[in-house]
Amino acid sequence: MFLLAIDWASVGVKAGQFVLSFSILVILHEMGHFLPAKWFKCRVEKFFLFFNPWFSLAKKKIGETEYGLGWIPLGGYVKISGMIDESMDKEQMKQPPQPWEFRSKPAWQRLIIMLGGVTVNVILAIIIFIMITWVWGEEFLPPQNVKYGLSADSLGTAMGLRNGDVIYKVGNEPVKDEFKVTPQILTSDASQITVLRDGQQITLPVPNTLVKSLSKTKGADFVSIRFPSIVDAFTKESNAEKEGLRKGDKLIGVDSVQTPFFQDFQKEIRKRKNKTASVVVLRGSDTLKINVKVNNEGMIGVAPLADIKKLGFETETKKYSLIESFSVGFKRCWKTLSNYMTGLKQIFTGRVAAKDSLGSVISIGNIFPGVWDWESFWTLTAVFSIILAFMNVLPVPGLDGGHALFTVYEMITGKKPSDKFIEYAQMVGMVLLLSLMLYAFGLDIWRLFK
Repeated sequence: MFLLAIDWASVGVKAGQFVLSFSILVILHEMGHFLPAKWFKCRVEKFFLFFNPWFSLAKKKIGETEYGLGWIPLGGYVKISGMIDESMDKEQMKQPPQPWEFRSKPAWQRLIIMLGGVTVNVILAIIIFIMITWVWGEEFLPPQNVKYGLSADSLGTAMGLRNGDVIYKVGNEPVKDEFKVTPQILTSDASQITVLRDGQQITLPVPNTLVKSLSKTKGADFVSIRFPSIVDAFTKESNAEKEGLRKGDKLIGVDSVQTPFFQDFQKEIRKRKNKTASVVVLRGSDTLKINVKVNNEGMIGVAPLADIKKLGFETETKKYSLIESFSVGFKRCWKTLSNYMTGLKQIFTGRVAAKDSLGSVISIGNIFPGVWDWESFWTLTAVFSIILAFMNVLPVPGLDGGHALFTVYEMITGKKPSDKFIEYAQMVGMVLLLSLMLYAFGLDIWRLFK
């Protein structure tokens, strides 16, 4: 039943976008190591997209380098002669250094090679943000255009929000896009929000536990934009369709309860799991009552019209020239990095539980939309590129930042850490990284079955 409930078409689209995005990031990151290694006359033995323990899906040797495709989509690598990396080729390190080996090169060249991947990821993120800004501009739903206000769920009502409120400020920062209120709260240290209620501005305190709760539920129990409940499509084996509901019907009540908005209708239907509900339908000028069986998940098999433009909401789009896009693109890149660093800070300070924020490739892939959307695809690719750069530059053995740290130490002190020390540090770093990856993967599997 679990497998049958999955929308495999949506999963396929998400997986396709993830693989393409990840492949672009990995290839360009590794190219950032490959090219300076070649410039400084290092021998590059392998260049692989994805990891290939035991066997490869494809490989071909061109010159001195073997290019290939692995079967584990968790990254990629270039193997540079004379370098202690994840391959842990100890036999090669026992031999006398050769002129073409990484370890024979000056420290400044080795540092450039190690930071090449991070540099490429940063440049890539900036370029993508600039192009997104130039091609699509910025579309947003300003607070004044939220015609029906917000619907407050359990977390929202607990902090004092009411249905119909509109959030205008998070801390002292105005809300530009009402769709991004939850992320704005998550990535800020705001102690209060300002809402517009019945024409008056009201300040509400932000509980210390809100960010942790939002992180745990991914914002699902906070607020959403209210909109009328108009049938747009039906699920397979829809009880509503079987009983005669049609596309375009407006669902205005359940039994004796009025449901002017979709959130109201959804709430009432969920109360009637495994029961029959009398759904009040407005069809043209006619009002109908149709009895529909509610399934054990609290659904009748309808998908509401969710296109905000078709529902009469007025979004605003700001277009930029190519020159203007450079400044905006840089700012978007920095804002993305700043938000990510804020998230890490919240984890380390205990404001957010690590188990609620960590995720593996399953979580990352699930972020992509279920339909192919190029703006979303390139936006997420840029976000992941700057995050990949930040993570790789951390001074952890096994990451680019760890190698760079040892090289900087050598440049400052004039003393190179021994190969044996670097080997042990690499092993410790790899164990830590693999443990973290397995933990994140385990969390995702638990979430799926939970």
